[in-house]
Amino acid sequence: MNVPAVRNAVRTWLEKFEAGDKVLVAVSGGADSLALAHALSVEAKPLAINVVGVTVDHQLQKESATQAQKTMNQLAEMDLKCVVKKVEVDIQNGLEASARTARYKALNEIASSENAVAIFLGHTQDDQAETVLLGLARGSGTRSLSGMAAHSGIFIRPLLELTRETTESYCKESDLSFWKDPHNQDPQFARVRVRTQAIPVLEKTIGPGISEALARSSHLLRDDADALDHWAEREAMKLDLADLECAHLEALPKAIRTRVLRIAIYAQGAPSGSVTAEHVSVVEALISAWNGQGASNLPGGVKVERISGRLSLSTQRP
Repeated sequence: MNVPAVRNAVRTWLEKFEAGDKVLVAVSGGADSLALAHALSVEAKPLAINVVGVTVDHQLQKESATQAQKTMNQLAEMDLKCVVKKVEVDIQNGLEASARTARYKALNEIASSENAVAIFLGHTQDDQAETVLLGLARGSGTRSLSGMAAHSGIFIRPLLELTRETTESYCKESDLSFWKDPHNQDPQFARVRVRTQAIPVLEKTIGPGISEALARSSHLLRDDADALDHWAEREAMKLDLADLECAHLEALPKAIRTRVLRIAIYAQGAPSGSVTAEHVSVVEALISAWNGQGASNLPGGVKVERISGRLSLSTQRP
């Protein structure tokens, strides 16, 4: 039962590509990615799609090279070419986030060198639930709470509707020996605490199905976030983003106003991903809570100030 579920999920996405296309699959050796790689190796053949396995060695554990070699051997048994990429993790925003940044950078580089049209990732419904719960704990907005997209740019996550239990069962039914990453049991990581402590407590005290409910909420929130983003983008196209009329912005719903402000700040050159909710809140107060406050200085040298009922956005070069 679990084998058809995984293969059907994979086939649905593979059918969107053409014969001769090349796709990558990121494989750590864990149950999720190993099940995904195996399903791809089976379903891609009749469609004449080439699959390349990619193992990123973060070099954060003593036996990482050994595990990477084991994964390569498993992929070879599936008749898949495998690329092992060693990366240096520059720890900037915690180990988890920094490792993820290094991993995605490596995957993009390999996709470019291999001329791949897509990168398949093995995230499951459980991963989605954990992402949403972590977002709630941080007080994140709609976009963050919408979790991971099934399709985002070159990345595809075909297993988001399936559970971790399903992928583990797939591996057992397919005689695949999967790796249990020690980091996935280390409580120093917030995601591990959510997985091993928070969700089990919620299941026990509220009732079963918490992970499924959180994942379902992420779908609904993604629809809302997409709609609000689209509305804000259409609104921004009508405006001079360096010179905004406060009265016009104040008449917009706050959810649209803050999105327009974020678009305007990035349009002035703020580095991608640098503008936080706190930054936007300070700028938004120049409209909705104006009492003569001074200019706001934002990432990338962007300066925002209210002058004669208008927001002036400029870039202060060093």
